[in-house]
Amino acid sequence: MQQTQQQEALSAEELIAQDVGARLPVGSMSWVIAGLALVWSLFQLWIASPLPFMLGVGVLNDTESRSIHLAFAILLAYLVFPFGRRSPRDRVPLPDLGLGLIGALVAGYLFLAYEQLAMRPGNLTDLDFAVACVGIPLLLEAARRALGPALAVIAIVFLGYSLAGPWMPSLLAHRGVSLHALANHQWITTEGVFGIALGVSTSFVFLFVLFGALLERAGAGHYFIQLAFSLLGHLRGGPAKAAVVASALTGVISGSSIANVVTTGTFTIPMMKRVGFSKEKAGAVEVASSVNGQIMPPVMGAAAFLMVEYVGVPYVEIIKHAFLPAAISYIALLYIVHLEALKLGMQPIGSRHPRTWLQRLTGFAFGAALISGLSMAVYYGLGWLKPALGDYALPVVGALLALTYLGLLKIAASNAPLPPEDPDKPLDDLPDTRAVLLSGLHFLLPVVVLVWCLMVERLSPGLSAFWGTVMLVVILLTQRPLLNWLRTDGLHDYGSLMDGVVDLREGLIAGARNMIGIGIATATAGIIVGAVSQTGVGLVLADLVEFLSMGNLLLMLMLTALLSLILGMGLPTTANYIVVSSLLAPVVVALGQQNGLIVPLIAVHLFVFYFGIMADVTPPVGLASFAAAAVSKGDPIKTGITAFYYSLRTAALPFLFIFNTDLLLINVDFAHGVLIFIVATIAMLIFAAGTQGYFLVKSRWYESVLLLLVAFTLFRPGFWMDMVHDPYRETPPAQLAQTLGEVDADSTLRLRLEGPDAVGKVRRFTVLLPVPEGKSGEERLEKLGLMLYEQEGKTLIDSVTFGSTAADLGLEFDQQILSVKAPTDRVRKEFMWIPGFMLFALVVWLQRRRRV
Repeated sequence: MQQTQQQEALSAEELIAQDVGARLPVGSMSWVIAGLALVWSLFQLWIASPLPFMLGVGVLNDTESRSIHLAFAILLAYLVFPFGRRSPRDRVPLPDLGLGLIGALVAGYLFLAYEQLAMRPGNLTDLDFAVACVGIPLLLEAARRALGPALAVIAIVFLGYSLAGPWMPSLLAHRGVSLHALANHQWITTEGVFGIALGVSTSFVFLFVLFGALLERAGAGHYFIQLAFSLLGHLRGGPAKAAVVASALTGVISGSSIANVVTTGTFTIPMMKRVGFSKEKAGAVEVASSVNGQIMPPVMGAAAFLMVEYVGVPYVEIIKHAFLPAAISYIALLYIVHLEALKLGMQPIGSRHPRTWLQRLTGFAFGAALISGLSMAVYYGLGWLKPALGDYALPVVGALLALTYLGLLKIAASNAPLPPEDPDKPLDDLPDTRAVLLSGLHFLLPVVVLVWCLMVERLSPGLSAFWGTVMLVVILLTQRPLLNWLRTDGLHDYGSLMDGVVDLREGLIAGARNMIGIGIATATAGIIVGAVSQTGVGLVLADLVEFLSMGNLLLMLMLTALLSLILGMGLPTTANYIVVSSLLAPVVVALGQQNGLIVPLIAVHLFVFYFGIMADVTPPVGLASFAAAAVSKGDPIKTGITAFYYSLRTAALPFLFIFNTDLLLINVDFAHGVLIFIVATIAMLIFAAGTQGYFLVKSRWYESVLLLLVAFTLFRPGFWMDMVHDPYRETPPAQLAQTLGEVDADSTLRLRLEGPDAVGKVRRFTVLLPVPEGKSGEERLEKLGLMLYEQEGKTLIDSVTFGSTAADLGLEFDQQILSVKAPTDRVRKEFMWIPGFMLFALVVWLQRRRRV
């Protein structure tokens, strides 16, 4: 309660300062902090660029880069995050400076002593041991300062568990870890603090956070807000709809919910209040839209890059799987805002006449066709240029990019610059969409470069972000003088080259300060991941969770969601995702197998991530809700509750894509993907109407129930179809070869097996066995890499070919095949959409009668 009261008293600026360091010293120390942040950003750009390899200077391996990265993060954390609330904000006390320098030294130890450590792996010297014993407590204190006590306390619990294994209760007991082994594992190797999470922070996350900071400094954030307001302001509840779109656009480049709330909310929340939204509802709309920015690719609050390492799939695949749920969630939020506007009887703003549905549909189709046409022209045009020009392709493409940049700047110079944000400006008229759109089209070029490098060139995320950042640096340095040169009437002064240099410097500093908390969080979360790998607590936790959930997958998912919410109340999203995914993602997959449901690993990771970001909304510790309440002057708890209510669609989606992986576009072709997107969007809009209690008119309770039933049917048609017609027929295990010969190639069989797992525990699980090409069942069985034998009426696996499909599925010698299920011929599950839409038509008819 005391923490809640303290947060209520904080202003929006103070809340966002907690993300980047609340201490702003004066004098020489301010220059020292700015210089360190600037050098950190330049170091990250250096190691991401191809220059070290081209020049043969400064080439660092992953371990050395992580060591330097953490050294910067710890030093800056002690300099900019005070010890407590009473610590000075205008100067850095000497103890903090000393701790920061010692922390930087011990964090950089792996860089300084890399060659010696490589020559004696696992053999700790007294110096190694002392460095680890000093480094871990200093890291935990930095985490407490930068992120609050929760993550540090959890890390301490896992460290204590590692040491106290033999004295733990029988279910949790393990043989224990010596202090030397703990120090080696957690600090000297790359299994703990310097593990995958810190590696992702070093290689990818910093560059994307820096990219967002530079884009904001260039003026793109203001441009996105004005563009959204000009496009949607004339609609019912227009400022709220503009807040949703603006937050979606800024969320793409921002890794922080709080920063997103404060950036867009200072403009949109007062606007929403003036058209009729209450303080709490205005804040809640901003919170719901800002928090959802973290689920929108390509950045996803840094989680996308962690998923690349944890799930083991390419970055482009992560974006493909994550895009559809994020887009559906934002479309549904726009509809929720529209329903709120209808409830409050709001009228459109300004003199612009609202368009008819036909005009809107035509405009949308034209916009989609234009974007598609431009995308195809760029893709196929450059695709033709590259092989045609050979070695000259890069300079030619660079020249085309420069010409495009100059052309877009000429267009921008032909329009008046955007006015500064003024939330107190009368809402009698809206900015002209065409003028706003044309004034900042050049801000899209870095995003185009980033997406091109990621999607087409298939460069690494780090290198893609580097080239996007290079484009941003060019824009920051040149846009002001070029706009002055291209504007012939001289009516506006855009600034000088030195102003651009200042913008670049401040953007580099802001990017580094934004990264302090993320760098500390990933390193501290590495302690937890290291403890899991060293003690085997993951297997213990699997047994515990399976016991608590009684083997029920749905209950297991609810427990996982609850744990993510609880941890997320004290942890930043990135750390929460690392902790929960490391502990529970493998458990959910294994439990799904035991229940006969094959859950893709990416679905589980997205499930954990979605509920982690919900913690930024959920009272009593939802920091994004407190930031919005500080702007709106509303009650933070009521704001959080309303925002959570608006975010129910985000909470429902993870459960839906666990049981219907079509929503993640897994094994879905393009045409089916388009159909899934359309129907899933309709389903989510119906779900929103059901939860809001308003559709065409205020809904009666049974109409809301019917709307929720329709939404469930559209999302999970297979649930009802499986009741009507079983999708599989059971065949005897002894006839597996015969069954393989009867079914079509590229179909799948469901095998239920029993046998020992990796630690010797006998368990039952299900696998989906793909059917390969082959003239006979025996030939197909051989292609799968399986040999079977019969013993006492049981069908057992005799051998599995190394590297075969069967081996990849986890099939091993002496496992028993309990059942074989082959697919049956039945109508597609999507036919269940027909009764769903008929039920929806009934609700429409009932409500239209009352509206008339």
